[in-house]
Amino acid sequence: MRRIAVISVHGCPVIQAGGKDAGGMNIYVLETARALSTRGVQVDIFTRHHDALDPMVVHLSPGARAIHLPAGAPSTDKHGVFELLPEFTRQVESFASEAEIEYDLVASHYWLSGLVGMELAKAWDVPHVTSFHTLAEVKRRARPEEREHAERHDSELQIARAVDKVIVWTDHERELISELYGACCDRITVIPPGVDSRKFTPMPQREARAALGMPEGKVLLYVGRLERLEGLDILFKAVSQLECSEEVTLYIAGGSGNPQEVAWLMCMASELGISDRVKIIGSVPQEKLKLYYNAADVCVLPSYYESFGLAALEAAACGRPVVASKVGGLTTVVKDGETGYLVSWQCPGPFVERLDLLLNSDELRERMGVAARRHAETLRWSDSADRLIEAYRGLITTHSAEPALAGD
Repeated sequence: MRRIAVISVHGCPVIQAGGKDAGGMNIYVLETARALSTRGVQVDIFTRHHDALDPMVVHLSPGARAIHLPAGAPSTDKHGVFELLPEFTRQVESFASEAEIEYDLVASHYWLSGLVGMELAKAWDVPHVTSFHTLAEVKRRARPEEREHAERHDSELQIARAVDKVIVWTDHERELISELYGACCDRITVIPPGVDSRKFTPMPQREARAALGMPEGKVLLYVGRLERLEGLDILFKAVSQLECSEEVTLYIAGGSGNPQEVAWLMCMASELGISDRVKIIGSVPQEKLKLYYNAADVCVLPSYYESFGLAALEAAACGRPVVASKVGGLTTVVKDGETGYLVSWQCPGPFVERLDLLLNSDELRERMGVAARRHAETLRWSDSADRLIEAYRGLITTHSAEPALAGD
């Protein structure tokens, strides 16, 4: 049976999304691994241990597992991981050697993993596929105050030009990588993520609110990490300016492990006079997240930049309209005027306008919600997996003239 090694140094698929350094990438790595494994591909995801009690091997599904390797202190965040990459690479090689496992392809996620993937692909003489998820230069352009590791930009440039293929989620990202790093377009393939439309499905709003103990009134929902790049400052100011501001509660799902950002946000809420209408509920398990989407009237993503926006897709699958910044991959997920609204300006005013429009019209929210669900059903993890296998198979065949990726 063919095997692939997935390198996700700081993005462990077992960690609950919404915490610090844990977001859409973690979900993507987990869901694609599960989908690939149902197609006969053995998937090993190598990541750093994030807790002293982590078991080395966690089985995610038949054929897919996460392998925690002890490189550095578990508490080290992604900004301190760069210096640990040589040790992590040795740990991966040692694991594969001791288990007598041979991999046919390396798939890496984020620039830190890309550097490890380059070394492993060379050592094992196999193709290397990478996904950046975010790019240093794009983040800098979106929000100049952002500070990145000094090695990041040059590393991304090196990876983009060295790998056999870059997997991106949107045409926009494909163009950016080609423009910024000079990567050949023929080696960049667009394969969108998906959503589990059986897990994230519409249900009566009243039922969802009752399950959460949520009171009556208008509800806005933000789902994601608490970082300045996510634009929550814009959202807070917009909430304070809504026509029916006193009747609206903003729920924020995310923030576990980032108390400094929570404190900053609550200080801002107090200054704006909306602290009693902002509920930061921390990270929410995927199985419970469906309730929050369905309890909400509108989901809001005011990001300065977003490579795709899986939360917007999950909200759409639950039949909820989304108001989002017109940036990055959000333009693929949100169909402006059909499934929600895209806001071109990163300031409160345009968000206030669109949110007031939706909150004041039950009919508009219903119509857009139906369209959102219909759109979400066209993006499935199974489709992503099929296209990934096709891309992997082509690389392996070219690289080693061996048979197809999946199969005995």
